[in-house]
Amino acid sequence: MPIFDFACDKCGHEFEKLVKNDAPAPNCVACDSEQVTKQVSAPAFRLAGSGWYETDFKTGKKKNLANADSSADKA
Repeated sequence: MPIFDFACDKCGHEFEKLVKNDAPAPNCVACDSEQVTKQVSAPAFRLAGSGWYETDFKTGKKKNLANADSSADKA
């Protein structure tokens, strides 16, 4: 389940909550109001870096595919 950002329309409190995508907005954690709006926010994780996917969960000859491809191009 993803973490969403919410803002209370009544008291202005902003909070995060772990909810299902299709679940209704939870009550405000500060004032228990039902007048809560889901906010647009950045994802909780970011895939960054060079080659993180290249060697993850690979074994044997498949582990260094980038080096094999670059040596084949030079020939």
